[in-house]
Amino acid sequence: MDRNEHVRVAVIGSGFGGLGAAVRLRREGVTDFVVLERAGSVGGAWRDNSYPGCACDIPSHLYSFSFAPNPDWPRAFSGQRHIRAYLEKVADTFGLRPHLRLNHEVLMARWDRAALHWEIETSRGTCTAEVVVSATGPLSDPRVPDIPGLDTFPGKVFHSARWDHEYDLRGKRVAVVGTGASAIQIVPAIQPVTGRLTLFQRTPPWVLPRRDRAISRAERRLHRAVPITGSVRRQLLWAVRELQVNFFTRRHGGPGLVESLAKAHLARAVKDPGLRARLTPSYRIGCKRILLSDTYYPALARPDVDVVASGLAQVRGSTLVAADGTETEADAIVFATGFHVTDMPIAERVVGADGRTLAEAWRDGMESLRGATAAGFPNWMTIIGPNTGLGNSSMILVIESQLNYLADYLRKLDDLGGRGSDGGADLAGRVALDARPSAVRAWNHRVQERMKRTVWSTGGCTSWYLDGKGRNTTIWPGTTAEFRRATREVDLAEYDVIRPFRDGPDDATTSVNEREVVR
Repeated sequence: MDRNEHVRVAVIGSGFGGLGAAVRLRREGVTDFVVLERAGSVGGAWRDNSYPGCACDIPSHLYSFSFAPNPDWPRAFSGQRHIRAYLEKVADTFGLRPHLRLNHEVLMARWDRAALHWEIETSRGTCTAEVVVSATGPLSDPRVPDIPGLDTFPGKVFHSARWDHEYDLRGKRVAVVGTGASAIQIVPAIQPVTGRLTLFQRTPPWVLPRRDRAISRAERRLHRAVPITGSVRRQLLWAVRELQVNFFTRRHGGPGLVESLAKAHLARAVKDPGLRARLTPSYRIGCKRILLSDTYYPALARPDVDVVASGLAQVRGSTLVAADGTETEADAIVFATGFHVTDMPIAERVVGADGRTLAEAWRDGMESLRGATAAGFPNWMTIIGPNTGLGNSSMILVIESQLNYLADYLRKLDDLGGRGSDGGADLAGRVALDARPSAVRAWNHRVQERMKRTVWSTGGCTSWYLDGKGRNTTIWPGTTAEFRRATREVDLAEYDVIRPFRDGPDDATTSVNEREVVR
């Protein structure tokens, strides 16, 4: 990156959110942008998570951009390798390579009041940008629990998102810590080669059959020859998941049938009543993410697998001690313990208009306006921000809705600043939008009120959806259609408009900004 390079938009991250933003910018006629990526290739979570068995739990034809359909998905639920290849293809197809700045980790982003732009420091140089789109995603920074004595462990330790492919698990005593979406894929993938596998389970998940299958060549040929068939398939998958939302969001929804299906699935695979009891959740189905697997339970029922129904509490050399006192010897520990979701590390690197970091602004819990903008952080937008997550459907649907909001946000800036048809604007015509605190509060009040009756609040569990204060700052409590309507356009009544203050006819860069409040 050239020092002091200035762009209209800087996008942080090159996963689905970042690449989607880049495609939308080009479609809106914005070519003056960069995509800052800390790694050496695109892909985001689908680049970082390469553990054995890694795959998506959303059907392939729904887990792709509507503007970039893929008729050649090989399976109903595609694996990591195919999803990563899809993202690489998106980067090529839409001409995004010239905009990519790989190995550029964002170290700090500061809002400059005088210049009305963001100053961005990266590991490979600096730049400024009028608008920043943060698409780092909530599943980008692994979370490893602080286990006493872990530093004394003589064997191998790594997180599922930082898999050490050089380490050979064959014949080893391997401990897997965690029972979430990664763990249920890792366990059956590595169990056949390990000498002994121990699963440390604090809380058992609800697991339903996956029903994965290969997509036939005939189906793929049909989708290539008649693209509308792929669109119809996508729409049907979407509609089914929209209908499921009531199950999650109604206080008195009927979980009985789904729980019965999950229990029958468990009973078919696990005959030992003691093990079956340890694997049966005590909370309402849906409170934690419902997992899909046909191989998890059969792997746990194998004679060379132990399930410790308690979390890992202490490490004493090669001895792992569970909270219930169970001791296990291990050669390797795999942490499948999730990510920093409600305390995203990027927030510590963003300094807003009043000198506070985004992490400080979110000290009492993450909140934003329509999942995108935060008060005190002008021209900053987050893709997959607070309360945009989904418990049952494809996050690509949310991302595309937020891209609609981004596009209208830029149009509003153009209109307010009088930006010419060539896209240029000097400082005198530059303008910024800052979400009003009252609008952020009102939006989040509505979201949290709706959250009270959902299964995530009433289901009797503690999940990664909740922050340290027990508030759900992660999930969207409605349908994706509702979210799309809510983010179709920017309502200027929810924003303050910031313009540069002129101290004289030739001075457009003073340190004082005036706020034009749009009512």
